[in-house]
Formats: sequence, C-alpha cells, structure tokens
Amino acid sequence: MEHPKQDIPVPPDLLKLRTKIDAIDHQILDLLVKRDEVIKQVASVKQQTGFGIRDFSRERELLANRGEIAESGGLRREVIESLFRVILWASRDKQASLNAALPTDVDVKTIGIIGGLGGIGLLLTSMFEEVGHTVLIADIGTELSNIEVAEQSDVVVIAVPIEVTIDVIHEIGEHVRDDALLLDVTSTKTSPVEAMCAKSSCSVVGTHPLFGPSVHSLQGQRIALVPERVSDEWLLWLEQLLSARGLSVILTTAKEHDEAMGIVQVLTHQATEILGRTIQRLGVNIPKTLEFTSPIYLIDLLMAARHFAQSSNLYASIQMSNPETSRVLDALRSSGEELRSIVESNDRDAFNTMFEEVHQYFGTFSEQALEQSSFLIDRLVERG
Repeated sequence: MEHPKQDIPVPPDLLKLRTKIDAIDHQILDLLVKRDEVIKQVASVKQQTGFGIRDFSRERELLANRGEIAESGGLRREVIESLFRVILWASRDKQASLNAALPTDVDVKTIGIIGGLGGIGLLLTSMFEEVGHTVLIADIGTELSNIEVAEQSDVVVIAVPIEVTIDVIHEIGEHVRDDALLLDVTSTKTSPVEAMCAKSSCSVVGTHPLFGPSVHSLQGQRIALVPERVSDEWLLWLEQLLSARGLSVILTTAKEHDEAMGIVQVLTHQATEILGRTIQRLGVNIPKTLEFTSPIYLIDLLMAARHFAQSSNLYASIQMSNPETSRVLDALRSSGEELRSIVESNDRDAFNTMFEEVHQYFGTFSEQALEQSSFLIDRLVERG
C-alpha cells in the first residue's frame, strides 16, 4: 500500500538513516556473496565424498542457533528462521546446480525427448544437459523424426500433450531399443504405462513431474515414478539423476497415482474452476473486492486467476483423462448439494456437525495446516 502522505518531502534525518540502512544491506549482500563462494566448495566436497546435498540434522541445528542469536539481539526468532530457510533453500539449489549429488564419473547417456520444444520438454532438456547428457529432440518442424530419436537414444522421453501420448507410444514403441529406457511425463499413468509395456520390449517407467515448466527451480519439487517394468540398473540411474537435481522422488503404482491425482488435480482444479466461473457469472468487481480482502480470499483469488491464465487444453486433458474423474466429481456435486441444503434451511446444528466431522477427518493435519497457512498469510501480507 502506498504511503498516505506522498506529497510530504522526505525528512532529512530520515534520508540519513536510509543511507545507513543501505550501507548495512550492502554489507549483508557482500556476506551472502562470500557465503555463496563457500557453498561452491561445499558442493565440491559433497560430490567427491558422496555425502549428499541435504543434511536435516545440520539444518535443524543451524535454524535453532540463528533463532537463539536473533532473540538475544532483540529480533523475532520466527522472522530470522524464515530468512535462513530461504538461504538454506538457495544453498541446496546452488549445490544441485553444481551436481553435488552426482558421482564424478557420470554415466553419460543419449536422451531423446519427443515433444522437446514444449514447456516440460525444454525444462527436461536443460536438466539433462546440465549433468552432461546428450539430448536429441523431436517435435513439430525438427530435423529428427519421432522414430529416428527413438532409435538413436538410450533413454526416450515422451513429453507430448496427454491426448496424443498414446498415439506417440504406438508410433515409436517398437523402435525403442530393448536395452533402452522408455519414459512418459503425463499426469495420468494407467493407460500410458500399459501402452508403453504393450508396444515395446524395453524398460518402462511412467513419470509425472508434480510441477509445471514455469518453476523457478527444481529444488524440492516432487516427481512420481511408476517403475512398471524396469531393470534395477535403470531405476537406480533414474532415481540418482532426479535426486541429484534436487527433486523429491515418489515411487508409486499407476493405480495409486491416478487415485491420488483424482484429488490433487481433478478435485482441486474443478473447485477452482467453479470459483472462477461463479465470480465471472456474478459480475464481481474484482478490484473493489480486493479493497476489502482478507488474506484467505486473496490466496483463493490468486490461485483462481493463476489457473485461468494458463492452458485450458492442459486442464481439460488432465480432468478428462483421469479414470477417477467421474467418482470424484460425483462426490463434489453431492457435497455441494448437501451444504447448499444445510445453509438454505438455516440448519445450524447440521452445519456444526458437518464442520466437526470434517475437522475430525483431517485430524492432526488441521493444526499443521494452521501453522503453515499462517506462514503463507504472513508472507502475503508482507508483499502487499
């Protein structure tokens, strides 16, 4: 929010104090630069020794120490801990970019990405090339065809839109070498994994990056792996590569994955779309509501606006291809009808009962959610 008295000149004494603050901030930045130089040395040691990027014990000790020092100096512990959590995240990201978790003798592969000019394809290209692998790309207008890339690659990644993934699998499956690894990156796993196993004789792993191509960093992002038919050597190679780039690997089955995505994607996307559509149909004056906004409403509105600023085809494909969609949307509609009936009938007892039942179902996660959402709210208010 703008200062209410912008027409008043800045007091000279305030200008002097701001100069002092600028000088201190520059010292802080200089120290962060020096810290970053040490992090480069840390990355080298970890790569040579195989120690691993993240040390949870060290992080807990560091945060506790910095918090105690902050309190002794009259600073708020939670503020300083938040600051150092960001610094630690940046440190891990730097180490991953320097391949701290990769062995010094990387087994270099030729990796073919079909759909390599798309958002996720470009992200994967960058990730593979950063660790020294050779990447071949097939896409609309490229010199190499899908089949040529499949024939020439040790690892073949299918990174095309969901609705054409099965077609591409049928096209290239028999051309993938028996000793190769075949992957897909779609947000549903049952049908693609079945098709890859049926149409090829190679190792097969279904993957689902649980993030979009616009992420600022891979550090801490999650990726689901469905190791349907794969040698131990290929699975170890893949897990090691993804973990080294800072990704959190989740091993799962196609069924378990698709059931989870029915909630994580179908339910949440549909609820967001209902919110956005309702706001549009009511003719809500969004700028006016923002004058009265609570942090929670602002978070919901930001998520809705973000959703509709992205690809409609992507969200359509996600919801229309998941085998759990009908079951999930039936439950969403039923819950909406139940709540509408309770509210319109002014049945406060029924509302309280429903509220308590859901609270009990969430269990201890409710308290965790209060703590973490409060952190998000504080950060959002700070940026406001």
